[in-house]
Amino acid sequence: MTVKTRLASLHKQVDRALDRWLPSEKTKPASLHRAMRYAVFGGGKRLRPVLCLAAAEACGGKISEAMAAACAVECVHTYSLIHDDLPCMDDDDLRRGRLTTHKVFGEAVAVLAGDALLTVAFEILARTHKTKRYDAGDLVAELARAAGSLFLVGGQVADMEAENRLTKPEELVFIHRGKTAAMVAASLRLGAMTANAKTAKVEAIGKFGESLGLAFQIVDDILDITQTSEQLGKSAGKDAAAGKATYPAVFGIEKSRREAARLTKAARKALEPFGKKADFLHAIADQLLGREN
Repeated sequence: MTVKTRLASLHKQVDRALDRWLPSEKTKPASLHRAMRYAVFGGGKRLRPVLCLAAAEACGGKISEAMAAACAVECVHTYSLIHDDLPCMDDDDLRRGRLTTHKVFGEAVAVLAGDALLTVAFEILARTHKTKRYDAGDLVAELARAAGSLFLVGGQVADMEAENRLTKPEELVFIHRGKTAAMVAASLRLGAMTANAKTAKVEAIGKFGESLGLAFQIVDDILDITQTSEQLGKSAGKDAAAGKATYPAVFGIEKSRREAARLTKAARKALEPFGKKADFLHAIADQLLGREN
């Protein structure tokens, strides 16, 4: 099976599970559940859930036992995108090649759809089977920390506060570690935990995720100024127009590319303890970080 075929297969499995766990469009209030499903089934790459499942396999676990965690991280990710796109945040009209949730359903319903997805994520995660080392409470704590004020939400606040001013390199890393890398790392750590991995393996795969997430964000920043809206599936040049703190804005494109390469090397090194079992994770990294070519 090729990497592309494997990714497509896992994507479909995640979609089927999300379809089972999310309320149907006919469930009252229908407008809310239509908005939730519009955002979730809007053509995303399913990067975080796929990484979660791949981490479980790399640690000797089963896809079925990691699926709840995979779906939970996708719900959290989608909620964050809905809120990021709002007029009070990034004010974006396009996401994944189509209108953003608030443009279709209105701002109030979009806010509440994001709230509902964040909440249902923990309901889904609580379904995870207990292992010898970890129970559902451990997994909930892992996801809550990554999604809270120290990382995902905190990164968004720091991102807004950095608009239209000179940003120090350490501030930029804090923003991207919070907004992107922390959830990528948590997805991988959760997958490892569902496989009852030892602490050292969970830490190693988390380091892979942090380096991969930062490199992924740098590539995204570069693509925002080198590709069109049609190529990206979202509004191109938006970050620069809004005065956002990005790697190209702070370091320039060439230095940003070198930093992405350095982080990619660090990510691969973190996977050394897994040997051949990490081949699929290496392949996913190749797909994500080769998007500029």
